[in-house]
Amino acid sequence: MKTHGLSRKSFLVGISETRKCELLKQLKAVWTHDSTGIEGNTLTLGDTMAVLEYGLTVKGKPLKDHKDVVAHAKGVDFVQSLIGRKKITADDLFTLHRIVVGEESRDIYRPVGAWKREDNGTYGAENGKSVYMPYATADDTPWLMDNWLKSFNKALKGVKTQDAALEAYVFAHVAFVRVHPFFDGNGRLARLLANIPVLAAGFPPIVVPSEARLDYIGELWKYQRAVGTVGSSRPELLPDASLLSHFKNLVREWWRTTLDLVAEAKSVTGK
Repeated sequence: MKTHGLSRKSFLVGISETRKCELLKQLKAVWTHDSTGIEGNTLTLGDTMAVLEYGLTVKGKPLKDHKDVVAHAKGVDFVQSLIGRKKITADDLFTLHRIVVGEESRDIYRPVGAWKREDNGTYGAENGKSVYMPYATADDTPWLMDNWLKSFNKALKGVKTQDAALEAYVFAHVAFVRVHPFFDGNGRLARLLANIPVLAAGFPPIVVPSEARLDYIGELWKYQRAVGTVGSSRPELLPDASLLSHFKNLVREWWRTTLDLVAEAKSVTGK
């Protein structure tokens, strides 16, 4: 996690250069460990730190888990490079997808660095039964993501306070996963991209802890089931946002991890 592009009101202000460097490494490791952990990565936080800091491999752990950690960390660096930009484009999203998922395309229907070409969805349980929930169709995805980018770029200009940063994060995150624009990597990209307005406003990233995976997925599932599949018949990206009040409170609570790391770094600097 590099320092270029950070707001003048950055959370790094008031921290010594040495401690600043170590804090950024901490934040990148925590962010990477938790985001990949939500997707099933088996590396511990200590393992993740060893991989990122020293390039080590952990005996008995899958090579894919190591690659996913390195890729996510590069994704953090790329997101950081976008801070200060007036406009984020679809090409930026495609670049981030290639970084996080990998350059090699699986097949024509599962492209890397391009919108999905076939419909996708997920399964959940309701009333003891398995239920399938579709995301936006492949045909609807390009114009829906155009709308997402317009709303996202508008938010970049208006986030000044911590509450506004939280609102921008929730909108960007939930609206993105409702569309699910890529064949793979949507969760990791949502948790990266939604932090751009947070970082641009000078706050540390919001990190969803891997141990909260069930609550996190459950809240997104409940909301999407309540409002239905986004598309031509339901084009609003975030309808009835009041249904997300509990999710928003959880995000505020999860944010404490990185806010506390910053507070600790500042207290050490002040001694």
